[in-house]
Amino acid sequence: MDSIQTPNNNTTTFLPPPPGLHIPTTTTAAATTSYGGGVSIPNLKVPKPEPFDDSDVEKQLQLYSDFCRVSNLFREAFGNVDFPSDIDSELVDVKVSISDPNGVVDLNLPAPNSQPEEESLDFLDPDSGAIVPVPPIQEVAVTTPRRKQSRVKELVRVVDLGVKDQVHFREVVRKTRMVYESLRVLTSVEEEKRAVAAAEEEKRMMAAMAAAAAAAAAAASAALADGVAAEGSGKPEGSGSNGSRTYRRLRLRGDLRAASLMRDQGLWLNRDKRIVGATPGIYVGDIFLFRMELCVLGLHGQIQAGIDYLPGSMSSNGEPIATSVIVSGGYEDDLDDGEVIVYTGQGGQEKNSFRQASHQKLEGGNLALERSMHYGIEVRVIRGMRYEGSASSSGKVYVYDGLYKIVDCWFDVGKSGFGVFKYKLWRIEGQEKMGSAILKEAREIRRSGFDFKPMYCLSVDISNRKENVPVRLFNDIDDNQDPLYFEYLTRTTFPQFVFHQSGKATGCDCVDGCADGCFCFMKNGGEFPYNQHGILVRGKPLIFECGPFCRCPPHCRNRVTQKGLKNRLEVFRSRQTGWGVRSLDLIHAGAFICEYAGVVLTKEQAQILTMSGGDSSIHPNQFSERWAEWGDVSQVYSDYVRPSYPSVPPLDFSLDVSTMRNVACYMSHSSTPNVFVQFVLYDHNNLMFPHAMVFAMENIPPMRELSLDYGIADDWTGKLSICN
Repeated sequence: MDSIQTPNNNTTTFLPPPPGLHIPTTTTAAATTSYGGGVSIPNLKVPKPEPFDDSDVEKQLQLYSDFCRVSNLFREAFGNVDFPSDIDSELVDVKVSISDPNGVVDLNLPAPNSQPEEESLDFLDPDSGAIVPVPPIQEVAVTTPRRKQSRVKELVRVVDLGVKDQVHFREVVRKTRMVYESLRVLTSVEEEKRAVAAAEEEKRMMAAMAAAAAAAAAAASAALADGVAAEGSGKPEGSGSNGSRTYRRLRLRGDLRAASLMRDQGLWLNRDKRIVGATPGIYVGDIFLFRMELCVLGLHGQIQAGIDYLPGSMSSNGEPIATSVIVSGGYEDDLDDGEVIVYTGQGGQEKNSFRQASHQKLEGGNLALERSMHYGIEVRVIRGMRYEGSASSSGKVYVYDGLYKIVDCWFDVGKSGFGVFKYKLWRIEGQEKMGSAILKEAREIRRSGFDFKPMYCLSVDISNRKENVPVRLFNDIDDNQDPLYFEYLTRTTFPQFVFHQSGKATGCDCVDGCADGCFCFMKNGGEFPYNQHGILVRGKPLIFECGPFCRCPPHCRNRVTQKGLKNRLEVFRSRQTGWGVRSLDLIHAGAFICEYAGVVLTKEQAQILTMSGGDSSIHPNQFSERWAEWGDVSQVYSDYVRPSYPSVPPLDFSLDVSTMRNVACYMSHSSTPNVFVQFVLYDHNNLMFPHAMVFAMENIPPMRELSLDYGIADDWTGKLSICN
């Protein structure tokens, strides 16, 4: 690389050698001679953008503007602070113990070797775990008060967590994600109401305008009849060619609003410290539907940029350090082979384009990646990829793929002829399988069916086409084939007296789907249980869906669980849980999965079955009330009240699954489940015998086992005896 030709002219522009980087000899010589003449490089045009999902995002993103304002205030206050110049760039390992309410968390972090270890630790805050020692605090006059606390000032690495601590952090992440998704779904319901109100208002205005136009036309006709020339066209001011006006309504973004509300309540995680390495409570393979959720969890703190880093102005030694990157194919020079990535630095792109328009500079995120390579600090890699079932307009999902080491960095000529920084990332060994690889494998199984590992596929569909989609049976562990010996049920079988004791049959009179104020709307406490996409808004003791006595069509928004299975599930053999269930599709939080089906037995019938020694029953009254957690936004809204209507009497029946069952019977028990049971009525009105419907508590990636809190399970296996 002797020179770079600028596409717009025939002049030759030589690039300067970036400081601290290895450059080929020919390039260095050329750059040296050219810079004697004072050749300048075109300025950076656009920072590295990861495009938003919507063009209206800048108007809604108050969160982003607040963050920029606070960042500017911090730079004004501390930008000119002189840090000690004798800090060496060489790092040593420092083992720091930090007291935590749940135990002791060990932080194994590098720190500068500027002086003997004893002296370095003198000014190292024992409760910080900083990546470098913090210099003595200097007094700086700050004229503008901070409105909100700025993002972090130190880097920590959490290591050697015990099982108890891992469970604790996972539960914290799970509940935070549930609040985020609940707020997002609530926003979607509010947006639906706003859309209906806007449509009605537009109809009203159109009718008023039509009436005004008709009146003007009548007046003009009368004037002509009197021999007076009519003036004007009779159209309202500002109207279109057909007399109508166009209005552009700002759409509510649920992901942005949920993040903003949680930030205002201090519910964002990992804000007090910037974490290097693995984030506690987040597993490799976790999937996220929106970029903002990454910010809420502290996994990636940049709303748009693909490189998250601690700026030099916040670092104790004045050097930026990268913590995570998003790989989504946003640059034409990126290369992604899974385990090895060639990542292109930020900056120099044309707006809304992958093409480079100018040379990149060694600053910001580019410098942070180079410094992370120098210090041997790993970065988290989140891949953005287009996938079926995405909730965003871009069609992308984001999956956490683990930790990578930056092993090389160089300056090169990109495909568009401009200079770019490139970084080679290698995945650290010993981690779980990449989530992006699992997504691709699930996609291949869906496409190939029986052809994917046919020797382990015992059945393409154990439901024998009774379900809407096939239920696969897979076993690559042993020769057990028990699920093939049961008759498959698609829904629970109730005794006839349940329908006779249901009282007077009533239903709604809706013609084109239920609307606010209808009979079924009021029956559910003055709200619909689902949004327009069939997502459960919040859990309730009991949900009334439209039934056979309702006049609404099958596509009514209040008919969800009765439609049956829609995700492709697989019963598989596991070394840890015996038989288990996983999905080949991405399941959204709050989405219906399947019914927990069996044959209903009364209390007396169940006792007789137990006495005969053949008890294989499920007792619905023992399911834990996990439904109350879904939609619980009490941490954001202090006036939130847990739903108590309608009150359900104690359930005094059981489900016999000894000979007939469905896919739900193979779900494993867990005290931290990812699915829950919601009671639903639709085919009868007997409150004593509801259907047990299974919903997702979180976004569940393909090939991840579904787990349910049965309330009572086998102490040894963690599974119900019927599934062992």
